[in-house]
Amino acid sequence: MSKIVVKFGGTSVANTERIINAAKLIKQKIDEGHTIAVVVSAMAGVTNDLIKKSKEIDQEFNAEEYDALLASGEQVTSTLFAGALRKLAIKSRSFQSWQLPIVTEGSHKNSRIVYVETSKLNASLDKGEVPVIPGFQGVTKDFRLSTLGRGGSDASAVALAKCINADYCEIYTDVEGVYTTNPDINPKAKKIDKISYEEMLEMATLGAKVMQSNSVQQAMMNDVEIHVRSTFSNKEGTQITNDQKISYDKVITGVAYSKDDAKITLQGVEDRPGIAASIFQPLYENNISVDMIVQNISSDHKKTDVTFTIKREDLKKSVELIKNNKEIKCEKIDYDDKVSKVSIVGAGMITHPGVAYKMFNSLAKEKINIMVISTSEIKISVLINEEQIQKAVAAIHSAFDLD
Repeated sequence: MSKIVVKFGGTSVANTERIINAAKLIKQKIDEGHTIAVVVSAMAGVTNDLIKKSKEIDQEFNAEEYDALLASGEQVTSTLFAGALRKLAIKSRSFQSWQLPIVTEGSHKNSRIVYVETSKLNASLDKGEVPVIPGFQGVTKDFRLSTLGRGGSDASAVALAKCINADYCEIYTDVEGVYTTNPDINPKAKKIDKISYEEMLEMATLGAKVMQSNSVQQAMMNDVEIHVRSTFSNKEGTQITNDQKISYDKVITGVAYSKDDAKITLQGVEDRPGIAASIFQPLYENNISVDMIVQNISSDHKKTDVTFTIKREDLKKSVELIKNNKEIKCEKIDYDDKVSKVSIVGAGMITHPGVAYKMFNSLAKEKINIMVISTSEIKISVLINEEQIQKAVAAIHSAFDLD
């Protein structure tokens, strides 16, 4: 039988009743002969409550103490989960991140796992125990607790699956798998049976919420197969794997969107070598991520317009940085925080002509204006008015026969 790392998200362990239900799922796998290690998130709402409490103390709460505070959520779940397994007569014990340890580096609130000492973990598995490990956290070389940022429990599960040579990693959540688009805005969305790492990474980066992009990237780099399943359904989920195990029956695998974008346009910028670097250097130095970029040069090659997108929360700071940048001279700065990005993703588009036309034509039929376009081998993204998101997703979904 298989060795599996099973991770439960916050909704799957939202209360003691659900923890007991998740523990019964593990018992079923044990009875089938599988070797299991469990990774858990904090109970639903706990992390947000801890963040709220930290802000009530200090809006600029110390980063080291912030991580120690947030890490407590997963620590509570892991001990309750181990207790639930013991109640079912399954040998189990919880391990805190510092007990293994799971070593991290990087800034607090957004660390990354660099090493997992697996001797204690493997010893526990060899004794027939089910080790339960809190996700989302590790310990620094200075022996301070650290957290891995949004979706960090998924990253923990993938790292542990790699380090103990698990056959695959199961991610249990409140949805039945990865869908062609968000069923909440398009009821015609369908569950995807198999999706490649590359496609899932693009969809996660572009706004799909089922998996966090960092965990998908880690799975792809280490060839850790992921199965996304629902804790509340017996249906098969979605398998995230390498592209050699996938037959591309459809040109497009899914339609993703994001609703937290903003657009900035610098009009009439002097066209000279180094101007783009001058624009984006202050943003880089302030940890502001830039996404779509378009540059239009005037016919006399003296002026250029530069348009780019950022996260909406960074708009005010970005505009201030540009206005205060003495190396940039432009005629006007425009910005818009009522925009959204819609993207199609599919490895099949590499060998099929006319994909861009079909996407743009479906939007044109709905009278949806495209502001910015960006492409890669397996994705095409467009920027549109945020009020037209639902209409755009439905039109594209239908145009590519995903309904």
